[in-house]
Amino acid sequence: MSSHGPAIPMTARRGGPLRGSAEVPGDKSISHRALIFGALAVGETRIEGLLEGQDVLDTAAAMRAFGAEVTRHGPGHWSVHGVGVGGFAEPEAVIDCGNSGTGVRLIMGAMATTPITATFTGDASLNSRPMGRVTDPLALFGARAFGRSGGRLPMTVIGAADPVPVRYTLPVASAQVKSAVLLAGLNAPGQTVVIEPEPTRDHTERMLRGFGAEVAVEDTSEGRVITLTGQPELRPQAVAVPRDPSSAAFPACAALMVPGSDVRIPGVSQNPTRNGLYLTLRDMGADIAFENPHEEGGEPVADLRLRHGGALRGIEVPPDRAASMIDEYPVLAALAGSAEGTTVMRGIGELRVKESDRIDAMARGLEACGVRVEETRDSLTVHGCGGDGVPGGATVESRLDHRIAMSFLCLGLVARDPVTVDDAGPIATSFPVFEALMRDLGADIRRDG
Repeated sequence: MSSHGPAIPMTARRGGPLRGSAEVPGDKSISHRALIFGALAVGETRIEGLLEGQDVLDTAAAMRAFGAEVTRHGPGHWSVHGVGVGGFAEPEAVIDCGNSGTGVRLIMGAMATTPITATFTGDASLNSRPMGRVTDPLALFGARAFGRSGGRLPMTVIGAADPVPVRYTLPVASAQVKSAVLLAGLNAPGQTVVIEPEPTRDHTERMLRGFGAEVAVEDTSEGRVITLTGQPELRPQAVAVPRDPSSAAFPACAALMVPGSDVRIPGVSQNPTRNGLYLTLRDMGADIAFENPHEEGGEPVADLRLRHGGALRGIEVPPDRAASMIDEYPVLAALAGSAEGTTVMRGIGELRVKESDRIDAMARGLEACGVRVEETRDSLTVHGCGGDGVPGGATVESRLDHRIAMSFLCLGLVARDPVTVDDAGPIATSFPVFEALMRDLGADIRRDG
């Protein structure tokens, strides 16, 4: 069963080339932040291009529960009448964040320095994920959290009545943890400092500045030091959400796998903290063009054009790219299964605490499809099938993980025998138009039954 209804098995089969334009949804990371920052501003924030996947809709519902007025005016067109920094009201009911680790962790940060209490829950996948990495630094502000063993949801967070600013060094490269600490710092006096030894996606810092907060970023011997001056009055904004590079990764990798393909993906974010996959694909020999570069909502964007030029070659992915492509490793692993030679991905232990243990999920699924793999705690090695082709012919467990489901459906487009995903329902959390978009490009992807 998926978290939003009965399981939806789906099968992908080998077919002709993929051709056309793939208009992927708005960036999920920016969509979450636009809603939360709009709720913390005073006045009306208007958002264009908001991703309307279930994860983001759950964040919109949460902002309503905390007192903001959130309205949908049309597809992707939303407004948020905010309550100001420190203005969150205490929710009357439990906040259900569904499948979204980003949503729950950022929202916890946003309310942690306001003297209110909120209880959070999610689906089976989210309720199995560790929250201590967020609640530990939030405790430094004075917040308290009470959850299940292992720091898991359901969890009640009691916000600090007299918050203090903190200086915190991230123990793991996590934009979610960094953002939660910065959001908590908004309602603390003085300066809150976050030090990240490895840079992670910087949408929070960019958007904080756009909404009027004072944020300084400095590269030092300790790493990247982000200093936020607390208790600003955030100004409402008009936010244009660029298209999601993590969603674009699926039609992009599929086009590079399927012979004869030529696919254009317009308006994709080219934020340098999110572009690791595309650098890696070029290293593997991919034909990628970045056309029409411009800016949307303070984020660099470009149109991607991807043409199949034969099997890509396996490489050792630089470990320092992990933070900039952490969500793209599943589809990269699928693509590596069809490449020539061996692809080695190291420094990816963070994948074990995503919506599923993604290293294990990809390894077991690839093995079922006839691809030889090796794994360690923080690495995955894929021995590509190259000219022999991926055998396929397997049913793969999605494990309530949207990216696992989409990755194996892309692999099925080049496998010798069809690849079935036991439940494609979770895809709706981040990419609700995936099925239709891929079929419009020519992919043979069908629901079973």
